[in-house]
Amino acid sequence: MNAVKVQYTVKEAYVETNKRNIQRVMAELRGLNNPGIKYSSFLLDDGKTFVHFGMYADEEAKSVVGDLDSFKRFRQELQESQPDVPPKAEELNLVASAYDIF
Repeated sequence: MNAVKVQYTVKEAYVETNKRNIQRVMAELRGLNNPGIKYSSFLLDDGKTFVHFGMYADEEAKSVVGDLDSFKRFRQELQESQPDVPPKAEELNLVASAYDIF
């Protein structure tokens, strides 16, 4: 199992565009219905800092997200928006869980 957290802060004018791009990614992921992928995105209280949290059953499942057309568009437009704080990815190591992840 792999888990990753990505956090970044966008300019206020880009918040709604980023939300729409994230929703496109989520719609494409839902359409795949891949049981090896659990992916969520959150917006912090400041209204412009996003946190993405992904859990993947294996490396193959992890690679699916990056190959999505919607994700490629999301990533390109985010980069072009020149975020206030660029994305920072952190690999997470599971210590324990109160529920079955996969």
